[in-house]
Amino acid sequence: MQFAKYISVVIASTIKFVGGPISGAALGLGWLETTVCTALGMMISVVIVTFAGAALQTLLQRYRKQPPKRFTKRTRMAIRIWKRSGLAGIAFLTPLILTPIGGTILALSFGVKRGQVVLYMLVSALVWAIVQTLAFYQIPGLKGMFN
Repeated sequence: MQFAKYISVVIASTIKFVGGPISGAALGLGWLETTVCTALGMMISVVIVTFAGAALQTLLQRYRKQPPKRFTKRTRMAIRIWKRSGLAGIAFLTPLILTPIGGTILALSFGVKRGQVVLYMLVSALVWAIVQTLAFYQIPGLKGMFN
């Protein structure tokens, strides 16, 4: 039964990072278990997108009706982040603002090597998993909101 809880936290954090700490707190897991499962969930998304990204991009282009817009608010923000802080900035913001999938796609779109993307995202996932999980477990009353 404990394995199902771990899988739930991993799956929640593959889509949206904060889903890991929230579901870990709701399921009554320890903070260390939640931290590890949250980081693992993000890294599963990062590795899949990093190494299967070209195939996914080809698949999306096949079904796209019209070419994507080049200059939107979102692309301008991405370029601003890249110019100011590079891969470190993208990795730092991935768990907070971007999703694990979105942050990885963004990093790869700037031509960063796959190994670098995985390394930076791993460091970011570990740091933010600890910070967010401790926030949910240590701030009085916050954990009780999900139980």
